[in-house]
Amino acid sequence: MYSFEPNEEQQMLIDAVSRYAEDLREAAEEAEEHARFPEGLVEKGWEMGVLQASIPEVYGGFGDYSSVTGVLAAEELAYGDLPAALAVMTPNLFVLPILLAGSEVQKERFIPPVIEMEWKAYTAALIEPIFNFDPTELKTTAVADGDDFVISGKKTYVPYAKDAEMMIVYANVNGVTQGFIVPAGAEGLTVGEENKLMSMHALLQYDLELVNVRVPAENRLGGDFRAVLAASHVGLAALAIGVAKASLDYAINYAKDREVFGVKVAQKQAMAFMMAEMAMEIESTRMLTWEAAWKLDTEKEDAYKSAYLAATSAIDMVMMVTDRGVQILGGHGYIREHPVERWMRNGRGFATFTGLAIV
Repeated sequence: MYSFEPNEEQQMLIDAVSRYAEDLREAAEEAEEHARFPEGLVEKGWEMGVLQASIPEVYGGFGDYSSVTGVLAAEELAYGDLPAALAVMTPNLFVLPILLAGSEVQKERFIPPVIEMEWKAYTAALIEPIFNFDPTELKTTAVADGDDFVISGKKTYVPYAKDAEMMIVYANVNGVTQGFIVPAGAEGLTVGEENKLMSMHALLQYDLELVNVRVPAENRLGGDFRAVLAASHVGLAALAIGVAKASLDYAINYAKDREVFGVKVAQKQAMAFMMAEMAMEIESTRMLTWEAAWKLDTEKEDAYKSAYLAATSAIDMVMMVTDRGVQILGGHGYIREHPVERWMRNGRGFATFTGLAIV
């Protein structure tokens, strides 16, 4: 059975990420207002080497892939600020699918240049602008044509697509989702307008249109897409836990300090029960997420199912917790002087974030 105690290396990483998360928290409101991160903030997170620690030395990293380590780091990052966490983790979207589903040649060719340099906009395009989006039934298609594949379709919520040097585009190949490594500037690839969302304003995201984009067959990730999707599920679940925990902690501290009619808010039974239920939901989702990550690392038969359950639980949990965080602050919860309203807006997006993170 998995351990509930991080090992020494994991604890060192958690401590480092936690300290960095304090910088994210301080910069979050201004970044949201001005739709850009402070100079050097994302690069500082990249330099911690969270992704590099999950990549074997032969590909330029300095560790072994561990889903458990990834979810521990993701939770701490999102506790600081979700958009900044996703920005730091954007190269994961390119590197980890290659590690999980790519060939040996692809790993040796494409991973080291990303790992060895400063943060660059390597990204991926999975989500499509359609109702009831299903990552296993994509409308974007890839058709074999000689030694190439021809890709056509539309994508949305693609982080840093405008500045991307390369990206992975997911498409339907005879009913199966497969990833394709597509270079920037490929003929037929058009980056559209920046997406305007209700939250995460500092994280630049774009629409894509692909019209007969031709890529060599050797750029196809031939492995099992389910492994990539499961890694996204546990990553998003961990990020949701971080956002929810931030909201709960802030609400608890507010309730302890705030008096209403001479009584601390935290002493009101209804408020105390509400915060207890928030904590219970966070802890239960955390256990689901840790167990799913452990199953992925140990290749348990039901690992993909567990990852999906963790993500599904997290989507409902983070919306409930962040909404109640606003409620506990009363009228103050609705103004930007307090971050709970921002966390609620961030939390609302998790239902549509599949493919925006991977650990």
